[in-house]
Formats: sequence, structure tokens, C-alpha cells
Amino acid sequence: EGSAIGLEYQILDDERHPDAKLGNHEGSRTLASLYDLLKAQGKKPSPMGEWNHARIVSKGNHVEHWLNGKRVLQYRRNTPQFQQRVDNSKYSVWPGFGKWTEGNILLQDHGNEVSFRNIFIKRL
Repeated sequence: EGSAIGLEYQILDDERHPDAKLGNHEGSRTLASLYDLLKAQGKKPSPMGEWNHARIVSKGNHVEHWLNGKRVLQYRRNTPQFQQRVDNSKYSVWPGFGKWTEGNILLQDHGNEVSFRNIFIKRL
């Protein structure tokens, strides 16, 4: 029961992973982007072999993506602009996509090595 579908903070190597070159909206599958919907801007990833620090702030409909201490994307869910992006994406087949106020947190990979450490969840 349920689905592993939801808003996704993209974590991958933009230089080496082919998925970074794809996407419904140009650049929307790159590091720190809202996967397949919105591209992160002005990001500075750590060098290969060093840790990146990712942060997601979600309060009400306002969402921010942070990378290494810098906000690289912010958006509002449940707006006409956001809904238009969803409607023009693969997510349009899921009723209510991006509107849910509760759900699970999922860490996902696609066969490449990935490591996580110091994961914290804080209610705002």
C-alpha cells in the first residue's frame, strides 16, 4: 500500500551521472534541484570525495533547498505556477502530487554508490 512518489531533492554527481542531462524542465534533474520540476541555482558542490551538506526546509507551502550552507532553490507548493509545472510533468498522473501535508521520507539510489550521515529531522 502506498507509493514512493513525492517531492524529491535530487542528489547525484552532475558531471558523471547521465540523468543530470535529462529532465522535463532543463536542468531540473541536477544536484539540489526539485527533481524534474525546478532547477537549483548557484550551487557549489564539494569536491569529489568530500561530503556535501544538504538541507530541506519545509514550512506550510514554502520549501527551500540548501546545499553547503547556501539556499539554492525556493518554491511554494499549492500555487498556480507550481501546479502548472506538475501538470506538465510525469507527476500529473498522481492526483494531489505535491499537495500532501504528511508522508514518509525516502532515501533512494539508482544503483550507484551513495552514502548518508548525520541525518536529522526537526519539526518547525
